[in-house]
Parts: sequence; C-alpha cells; structure tokens
Amino acid sequence: MALEWEQVIVHSADPVALGQWWATALGWVVVHSSDDEFEIRPEPDRLPGLDFVRLDEGKKAKSRLHLDFRPDDQDAEVARLVAHGAQRVDIGQGDQSWVVLADPEGNEFCVLGRRRQ
Repeated sequence: MALEWEQVIVHSADPVALGQWWATALGWVVVHSSDDEFEIRPEPDRLPGLDFVRLDEGKKAKSRLHLDFRPDDQDAEVARLVAHGAQRVDIGQGDQSWVVLADPEGNEFCVLGRRRQ
C-alpha cells in the first residue's frame, strides 16, 4: 500500500482571505479558489499543499496541529511575517529557540532557529 500526502486542511472563517495570506507569506501559488475553498501549493504540481475550507465556527483553543518553518534568518523572517499580519503568541512555550506566531485567524505556527550541526 502506498500513500501520498496531498494536503493539510485548514478550517477557516474566510478561506479566500486566509489562503491568500498564506500564499503571500510562503510565496506559493493558488491552484483552486471558490467561496468555500482555497488551495495553495509550493508549485502547481508539487505536493503537499494547504487547503483552506470554510468552517463557520470560531477557533476555541490551542491548535492541535501546527506548522513549523526553518528560515535562513529567524529574526528577519519573524519581522517579515509580523509586518505581513502575523502576531506573536504565548502558548506556554517559555524561553525557547523558536518563535510562536499566529496567522490572522489565530492559527499558531513556529519559526524555528538555525539547525544544529
């Protein structure tokens, strides 16, 4: 049996707005858009993607799944994402080498520090 990882589904109050925010943040391309669904990928034929799907229910707690990103320059990337509309959040992580941010709908994600050699 073989499985291919197609996408991560992100429930959203406004899938088009949130999906476009992430497409810009990641430099990804839009592969599908409707009022209730907005899918982005690194390249049109490259998986996995992120698929933003309408859910008319607000976020209630810390996300059970989140994305981690490892940039070349953590400080510069955090500054760029905050300028783009992300917010720093405290989810009880304490003093760590990563920075926890949230997208405009409050979904947490981490910007990691340099990989240890």
